[in-house]
Amino acid sequence: MAENDAQDRNLPASPKKIERSRAEGQVPRSRDLPHFMMMVAGGAALAAGGPQIIEKLRQTLVSGLRFDAALLARPGFMGERLVEMTLAFAVVMGPIALVMLIAAIAANLASGGWNWTMKPLAPKFSHLNPIAGLGRLFSGQGLGTALKAVLLALVLGVVGALVLKNRLAAYVSIMSVPLPSALAYAGQQLMGALGLLAIALALFAAIDVPLQRQLWLRRMRMTREEAKQEMKEVEGNAEVKAKVRARMREMSRRRMLAAVPQADLVVMNPTHYAVALKYEEGRMAAPKVIAKGADLLAMKIRDLAKENKVPVLQQPVLARALYAHAKVDHEIPAALFGAVAQVLAYVYQLRAAMASRNAPRPDVPHPHVPPELDPHNKPGWQPDPDEDFAE
Repeated sequence: MAENDAQDRNLPASPKKIERSRAEGQVPRSRDLPHFMMMVAGGAALAAGGPQIIEKLRQTLVSGLRFDAALLARPGFMGERLVEMTLAFAVVMGPIALVMLIAAIAANLASGGWNWTMKPLAPKFSHLNPIAGLGRLFSGQGLGTALKAVLLALVLGVVGALVLKNRLAAYVSIMSVPLPSALAYAGQQLMGALGLLAIALALFAAIDVPLQRQLWLRRMRMTREEAKQEMKEVEGNAEVKAKVRARMREMSRRRMLAAVPQADLVVMNPTHYAVALKYEEGRMAAPKVIAKGADLLAMKIRDLAKENKVPVLQQPVLARALYAHAKVDHEIPAALFGAVAQVLAYVYQLRAAMASRNAPRPDVPHPHVPPELDPHNKPGWQPDPDEDFAE
């Protein structure tokens, strides 16, 4: 099962999974890079402050070895002297340790970036299982880490042994020279040995940094099922979203149909399109579309208009243009102001004629609609049912 699962993980990790893994403390970090940076920083600090450090160490050693019979007779003298020498040594080596600490932090930031999380510190009782621990130890990753550590220790041990062998006579001869010269010579030998060790660590770090990132990316790979599940989490379940959209369309449809009785006019293409218009002089800059629909919804708008004695005017081209270019609860496009003004004027004149029995009825207008606004002049155009409820 594990092999099949590993073979199925052939998709690269998504940004969300990478972010989630970082939140759990899983970042690509190399252990060799901080070791190399700490050694280089420590060596640089020793080289920069070499004379001062040697002088401080000499003074500490001289003062530590100076005593007389009266001091030796005092109880607790050796403990006091040990504390004094420890504090003096800490003052000398403290700045170097601080420089090495900063170098280690910088190396970790360079390899994995800043990642603050407390999750890795949380207790994991699964790690107490010895069987699971043996499985991790003898896994491919565990064996690789162990072999790399053994190889690194072997290389550093060989380098250290060769340095010690080649300079053993020099170290022995230090005992025959004065203390300041001995300390200076020991510092030179130490810097040479640190340089060789730093070269070995640099080679390991150059290999380990990209290797750790590649291994981390491989562990972060996803199966197709995981990618699909994450897509659902990010974008939402398609079925749920469809139900939400359907519910919203139904609510918008009811709200829109409830506004039809307040319309001044319904413009129709006999069976396919219907657009209800309303205009309140002084309150609206232009007529506004309060409802529109196609096919069955157009029939519903027409029936509601007739039930509430709202004029219904057959203007196919204008109805198509309004349906295609006007939005519900928005003013009509400026290009259709003239055509809509003509049909509204006809409605007002018709109402006046019906109020006065002797007044002649106005002629039905034939407003001009720019051809480019007629959607039937656009090949392949189809009405979008969702557009009626977009607002």
